[in-house]
Amino acid sequence: MAGVPAVRGPRALLWRWWPNPLRRRSDKVEAWTLLATWAVTLLAGVLAGAATAQSVERSLARERAEWRAVPARLIERAPGSAAGSERVWAKVRWTAADGVAHEGQTRVEPGSAAGTPVTVWTDLEGLQVTRPATKAQASLRASLVGMLIGVSAAAVPLAGGRLLRGRLEQLRLDAWDAEWERVGPQWGWKTG
Repeated sequence: MAGVPAVRGPRALLWRWWPNPLRRRSDKVEAWTLLATWAVTLLAGVLAGAATAQSVERSLARERAEWRAVPARLIERAPGSAAGSERVWAKVRWTAADGVAHEGQTRVEPGSAAGTPVTVWTDLEGLQVTRPATKAQASLRASLVGMLIGVSAAAVPLAGGRLLRGRLEQLRLDAWDAEWERVGPQWGWKTG
């Protein structure tokens, strides 16, 4: 077989689509299955990723629009000494827009005195929240979450297609076994 060149290029990749007397029906089914699997995988990944990224982006934009920085004051002296470089948790009190007083915790400089002004972030009800993501942070977060969801969504049809191809392969092997059971004994005198 040294004189027979190997088939390479697009024809080798698309052999199931070319007319060939040796091509079985299962080869055609597998070709269509493979094509459908990749199309659905690509479509599911892109659509799920894009929809998720837009949803996260809108949610973070809404937080930026609704959440407000509110002045608060330390209720008690913050733990630690001023020499410490890490910020520490301390109790604070603030008044919401509706006049209701709230308490919570925020990170402050160590050793800060009671009554020291600090800033906390609140939602529309005056409840404490984290600082909203900046526009750049929101874009990055939305992109990362979108990619993660897109890859996860693409994995489902990809796994389904792989299972279907495995089942087609098993059916093909079973058909070969059945055919050999029928034809094999006729060859016994030539191979034995």
